Amino acid sequence: MPRFYARRRLSVAAAAAALISSVGLFNAPTASAALPTPVSAATARTYLASLTVAPEDRTGYDRDLFPHWITQSGACNTREVVLKRDGTNVQQDSSCAATSGSWYSVYDGATWTAASDLDIDHLVPLAEAWDSGAGAWTTSRRQSFANDLTRPQLIAVTDNVNQAKGDQDPATWMPSRTAYRCTYVRAWVQVKYYYGLSVDSAEKSALQNHLASC
Repeated sequence: MPRFYARRRLSVAAAAAALISSVGLFNAPTASAALPTPVSAATARTYLASLTVAPEDRTGYDRDLFPHWITQSGACNTREVVLKRDGTNVQQDSSCAATSGSWYSVYDGATWTAASDLDIDHLVPLAEAWDSGAGAWTTSRRQSFANDLTRPQLIAVTDNVNQAKGDQDPATWMPSRTAYRCTYVRAWVQVKYYYGLSVDSAEKSALQNHLASC
């Protein structure tokens, strides 16, 4: 039987954990994530206007239906490729695992020197995609979505911050660094537009508000 997971919502405890995790970290952004540059705010507004507005289909989300961290080349899987791309002076062993480097998390402004402190965030979460139309996709298309290195969909960020985000959309979660929010919503709209995913009314309103100030 497939395993189903309830949609996670931001909790006070999760938010506190994300805050605590950044205490004592390096403050200077010695590395910056190399997310593929999203479309302009003007293009994002055009894309957003064309997206279907529909309630989310919360009939159940099975993460196993989104094959992720597939092999990209040699011994390197998607996670390892993003860690290499988004870090500075990243060294990898023969299995492609990052053994050293520096990573700047654009969501919260923290800098890390251990790959274990990073999650690879699906900017549009897998569960959000499922609720917005991916439930009707083939497994092959879901695999492409979960490992997309071409669109601005995958980014290395502080693990606790990614866990606090869960599968929330911009109506209920945004990066704490306000300087990154315009990039975030432009990327969100681009990914949803490319994959033909819908938005719910609260999500669309939040995206419109953020894009208006970009």
